[in-house]
Amino acid sequence: MAIRKALLLLLLLFVTQGQAAPAAQNWDGPRDGPARQPGHYLVTFIAQDLRNGGIGGSYRAFASAARVLGWQIQMLDAQGSDVLLHKAFASAIASRSNGIILGGFEASELAEEVAAAQREHIVLLGWHAASRPGVVPGLFFNVSTDPQEVARRAANHVIQQSAGKAGVVIFNDERFDIANSKTRYMQELIEHCSGCKLLAVQNIPINRADQRMEATVRQLNQRYGRQWTHTLAINDVYFDEMNYPLLHAGRTDIRNVSAGDGSSKAINRIRAGLSQQMATVAEPLGVQGWQLADEMNRAFANARPSGYVSKPILITRELLQQLGQQEIDAALPYQQAYRAIWQLH
Repeated sequence: MAIRKALLLLLLLFVTQGQAAPAAQNWDGPRDGPARQPGHYLVTFIAQDLRNGGIGGSYRAFASAARVLGWQIQMLDAQGSDVLLHKAFASAIASRSNGIILGGFEASELAEEVAAAQREHIVLLGWHAASRPGVVPGLFFNVSTDPQEVARRAANHVIQQSAGKAGVVIFNDERFDIANSKTRYMQELIEHCSGCKLLAVQNIPINRADQRMEATVRQLNQRYGRQWTHTLAINDVYFDEMNYPLLHAGRTDIRNVSAGDGSSKAINRIRAGLSQQMATVAEPLGVQGWQLADEMNRAFANARPSGYVSKPILITRELLQQLGQQEIDAALPYQQAYRAIWQLH
């Protein structure tokens, strides 16, 4: 009887270790850092525009992690308005926030408010708040994937799917350094493809895409006709508005790929296979939201940033069929990793 119990225990240990090992191997993020800091903290997340799927997804993941840490959080949505953005930042300072997260806008846009927050010793973090991830001027840390890696995956997918013969239009929003960085790199990759042709780079503010897309598609189709085979964009929002104008123009042959951010709308239409968008390069928003909480906790502990830069994920219909209804970063054990760091079990 004792031998049988011992064998069962060994078998159970083997099985559980075999299940845990692959998950641990999937995690390339931080494994150590300060435990959850005691005290009552108020953290304000300021969204440049909550209609942006990346901003919304990163906020929801951050809010989930912040609740685990026992923080009070408030969300302020600027709705794409510069006026409301300034007001939101002033409100966050006035509410005596311990930390402020810049969701999708750059610290340089609000230099006076950022300086005022620093004088009040408020921790400032960013999500896509600079042209590169990591420690940047004005911020303790900017959470983002490497924009060049995002651009590379999107542009290479177009090149491969077109057998190196794509005629490409790129949609950009010149207000954002990170968007300009993606656009420049996509442009370079298309121009270095000997059989491809870069037709145009169109600057349309993300929050004006719904108003301008129909006329823009009509003009591009009149100018380039069948030369236009593929569209690249720095955000999925452009393709939220593009299907009907393309259909109306009789251009159901054009294929679209987004270099960010993997919004729920984009993922749903790619999964359904009923859209002309064939891929998006998604941010692992769950990972990034929890990283925002971890970086904030490190700042509260007077520790250094983790330095972690998450990797983007090329989302195609084939990948979504493999994932089923799971989140795109569900295979990454980030919640377990951060709970262990914070010593919450």
